Amino acid sequence: MAQHYRIALLGATGSIGVQTLDIIRRMPERFTLVAAVAQSRWQELAKVAREFGVRRVVIGDARYEAVLREALADTHVEVLVGSEAIEHVVSTEDVDMVVNALVGYAGLHPTLRAIDCGKRIALANKETLVVAGDIVMAAARAKGVEILPIDSEHSAIKQCLEGEKRENVRNLIITCSGGSLRDVPRECLADITPHEALQHPQWNMGAKITIDSATLVNKGFEVIEARWLFDMSPEQIKVVIHPQAIVHSMVEFRDGAVKAQLGTADMHTPISYALLYPDRASEANTPFSMLDYPMLTFSDVDREKYPALDIAYDCLHRGGTAPCTMNAANEVAVAAFLAEQCRLTDIVATIRHALQHATFVERPTIEEYDRVDAEARELARRFIEGLH
Repeated sequence: MAQHYRIALLGATGSIGVQTLDIIRRMPERFTLVAAVAQSRWQELAKVAREFGVRRVVIGDARYEAVLREALADTHVEVLVGSEAIEHVVSTEDVDMVVNALVGYAGLHPTLRAIDCGKRIALANKETLVVAGDIVMAAARAKGVEILPIDSEHSAIKQCLEGEKRENVRNLIITCSGGSLRDVPRECLADITPHEALQHPQWNMGAKITIDSATLVNKGFEVIEARWLFDMSPEQIKVVIHPQAIVHSMVEFRDGAVKAQLGTADMHTPISYALLYPDRASEANTPFSMLDYPMLTFSDVDREKYPALDIAYDCLHRGGTAPCTMNAANEVAVAAFLAEQCRLTDIVATIRHALQHATFVERPTIEEYDRVDAEARELARRFIEGLH
């Protein structure tokens, strides 16, 4: 009999969260939503709580606690607030699986708490592994917890590795659509508006990850994720531009064979794969036909147009707190760009500034990661303020 999972969904009102709810809604025999977390969208969170009859909700931003409590006053839903409450809801005995779709550094501590409590983890929060992949994966191994990736690229790699011996793997090949600015000349990037950068040609994602896709910071982070998820050296992780976004990633083997996972640009597939693993969904959300895509093309990444990719590789080689610094500076810079407080090209400049000036710790503890994260954010804020 198929196992039934009781889920705590972190980031319930974001793009991944909403699509996860679609899957839970369709498969009541497999999943029950026990807890839901959102940062600020209290109206949507209240609707989720009512529809799914959750036991508890967490609103990250305390400013919305009172209105959320009022909206759920006639229910038995427990309303909690803040980051400590998020860690609490992933640890309760009535939760079997944690789906972490939070955005940014905020996802790290809940992941570690869920691992410590032995929960099954479906991970969409890439910052968890970008920032502290060494600590996270060591903790997961010690607790016997498997981390199931939701990113389409890492889901594809995991599927390609099923049944294979790791010693037979030569390279992981992560594909990249090129994002919303794929066809924009390098010299025009400084004039790109947030509205233009948010127009991704294939994927419907949240604002933060869409900007990260436009700068290829996201792809750099996926390289770092892949290093930790699949225990590969940086040299074994390649990136290629694939505009059609049909091949989600590939694995090259030592005998010359290459496995690829193909499908439509629909996150329901990797989400359901993570939730149901080792099972698969019985039907596709969006059916795929090879005949609709008579031509698939691949090309190398323009490293001058997308310097963030090499910065990510450098951070991976350097190790320690370098990826943490990159992530923190990027979060601040992307928020500033979306608020029209800096240019798109200032994002990479901010990352470089933070990496030059932040404290570097070679073998950090989680407390040191927290300190470096805070320091890098302050460096980034001051740098952006100085641009004006």
